Order: sequence, then C-alpha cells, then structure tokens
Amino acid sequence: MKNINWKLRFSNPMFIAQLVLSILIPILSYIGLTVEDLTTWGKLFEVLVQAVSNPYCLALVLVSVYNKIGRASCRERV
Repeated sequence: MKNINWKLRFSNPMFIAQLVLSILIPILSYIGLTVEDLTTWGKLFEVLVQAVSNPYCLALVLVSVYNKIGRASCRERV
C-alpha cells in the first residue's frame, strides 16, 4: 500500500462513496440500526460517539477501511 495514488483515488466519486459506506455500515451493523434509522443529525452524531467509544466497533471499521483501500486488484492509472 505504499504506492497508492491518493489524489487519483479521492478524485473518484465511487471510491469516496465506498469509503464512506465502509465506515458507516460496520457501525450501523454493530449497533443494530439501518440507514433509515438515521433521520436526524443528532442521531447520527450519537451513533458516531457510540462507535468511537467502543474499541471493538473501531476495529471493525478499521478492518473494513483497510479492505477497501488495500485491494490488490485495484489498478491505478499513472
């Protein structure tokens, strides 16, 4: 993962969407919520605080993000 072209990846809206989902979905799954349950900014903030205060949930998010970023099949254009 040392030769990742971050500028290219973050210019791709699909990568950004998948990265956001790789953070949000493990949190929602652990807490037992769905996306429909997040109807206010306050509820979203509450869920994020719960996730940050739980080491197991943080580990789930880190593994999910690592799997998204470290895909060997993802070839970047030079």
